[in-house]
Formats: sequence, structure tokens, C-alpha cells
Amino acid sequence: MASRTVAVACAGGLHARPAKVFVREAARLGVPVRVRLGEKSVPAGSMLGVLSLGAVQGTVVTLEAEGAGAEEALDALAALFSRDLDAAPAPGAAAATEAATEVATGAATGAATGAATGAATGAATATAAGATGAGEAFDA
Repeated sequence: MASRTVAVACAGGLHARPAKVFVREAARLGVPVRVRLGEKSVPAGSMLGVLSLGAVQGTVVTLEAEGAGAEEALDALAALFSRDLDAAPAPGAAAATEAATEVATGAATGAATGAATGAATGAATATAAGATGAGEAFDA
């Protein structure tokens, strides 16, 4: 069995974002890899498993794999753990994040505009109906 021992470099430890990057890469490599911290060993392709390790910056973990491509997979995954995955997004990630933010902002603005318009229309309708009703009661 091949193995690599590496310290977690991410300033925030293995929280959701760096764990997601790691798990996706492990899945993409297609080699069964396990991450060991002390006596606990979890599949590298399991987001919940990797998060459950609770690894903080400086925590030393061992990556283990067997079979064809094990050495290359361990090298790639060890390289990820050796980088602060929160420090700089991957090339193209900034553009994708920016586009997603624009879409989300547009959707939120559209929803808020629609809600405000609906509320204003409803209030105006209620006011008009109330005035008509009041007028009828006054005339009576």
C-alpha cells in the first residue's frame, strides 16, 4: 500500500470549501484513497468523511491507496493538502464566482421587485376597495 504523510496547509483547516476541492479531485482521479488521522480512516471521496476528521491547519494526515495509479493519485492529493486552498482560487474560479453572484443578485433583485410590486398593487387595490366601501357606507 502506498502512502503519503502531509500537513494540512489551509488556514481554516479542512472546512467545506477546501474539503470539496479535495473530494472532487479524489473522485476525478478514480483511485480508492483513504485519509487517516490517528486511528480514524475515511474515504477521500466522502465529503462527510473528510469533514468529520476535523483537521485544522498543521494537522498531519496520511493518505493511503492501492492499485494502478495509486502513486500518482497520492502525489496529486498530497499537493492539494500542501496548499492553502482558501488563499487563491483556481484559474477561472473567480470568473465563475462572479457570474454566479451576478445571477444570484439578479434573481434576488427580481424577486424583491416582484414582491414590492405585488405588495404595492395589493395595498393600492385594498385602499381603493376600502375607499369605495367607505364611500358607500358614508352615502347611505
